[in-house]
Amino acid sequence: MVGRKHSRLSLVGTGMTVALLLMAVSLSWAAGGSLSGAGATFPYPLYSKWFDVYRREHNVAISYQAIGSGGGIRQLRAGTVDFGASDAPLSDKELKEMPGKVLHLPMVAGAVAVVYNIPGVQSGLRLTGDVIADIFLGNVKRWNDKRIASLNPGVSLPNLPIAVVHRSDGSGTSHLFTSYLSAVSRAWAVRVGAGKAVNWPAGIGGKGNDGVAGIVKQTPGGIGYVELAYATQNKLAYAHLRNRAGKFVEPSLASTTAAAAGAVKEMQKDVRFSIVNAGGDTAYPIAGFTYLLVYQRQSSADTGRTLVDFLDWAVHDGQRHAAPLLYAPLPAEVVTINEGKISSISLSGK
Repeated sequence: MVGRKHSRLSLVGTGMTVALLLMAVSLSWAAGGSLSGAGATFPYPLYSKWFDVYRREHNVAISYQAIGSGGGIRQLRAGTVDFGASDAPLSDKELKEMPGKVLHLPMVAGAVAVVYNIPGVQSGLRLTGDVIADIFLGNVKRWNDKRIASLNPGVSLPNLPIAVVHRSDGSGTSHLFTSYLSAVSRAWAVRVGAGKAVNWPAGIGGKGNDGVAGIVKQTPGGIGYVELAYATQNKLAYAHLRNRAGKFVEPSLASTTAAAAGAVKEMQKDVRFSIVNAGGDTAYPIAGFTYLLVYQRQSSADTGRTLVDFLDWAVHDGQRHAAPLLYAPLPAEVVTINEGKISSISLSGK
């Protein structure tokens, strides 16, 4: 069983033993290491920052393919990466299909923004879940539809066709978005449902959060859904959504944190607990934790140790990089949950 590497290392014994241990640490630093991962685009702005900082501070190169949660899960199942990344936790059925026991480690919480490109309309357009569902079902077709206009008195909405954009790949972002629509619209729940990949009734597909953001940005009348960092990076307008308490809330660090705050007790039972459509006046309704997925039993002791050290860094020191990129850092109680999971990882049977 393994835990934190340096801060908890206890050096016991003779001066020679101490010297040998220090030499081992020095050699480990000099040798560096490498890891490979694949999966979610939702947390990629943060993960990219993490991997760059960790390479510079710890001499470990981490390659990551932002191919969507579905692709990350497939590569982890095939054993071609050291970790997968997904915004949609594995179901009990999916867990049984994996070749070994998989641990879910929540990294941060993030918000999915509903973005649009309406000439002359800035961020702050008010939308409700049922209206968004009908837009993505293809039932609401123009921006000056009376249902949208009634939510936004005083806003000049053009007689412009709505161009729906959705993900073309298996995606945890889609899982969060469709879970929300299923929670607030019976019509959506019955006809489409929730999942990483669904049969979209309308619109065109874009690969990854960056693909959807790019299409919306280039398409007057476009509407799509992306992780909040992609909305801000691409200077896209985003909607304020009515939450379960009936309040219109914008996607932000504060509203994402509010959505995550009430989940700690349930996450102590199962970290796969959903925070979509969470209660509370200030909670943003399309929010979720994003996970790194790792095998509890690591076949290579060297790779396993490198992975454990990185995971430990990510849930502690790495959290300081979350807020500047509009991700909500982990509550202290969830960090404790992760510490227990990381310490349960076995390295080549030990």
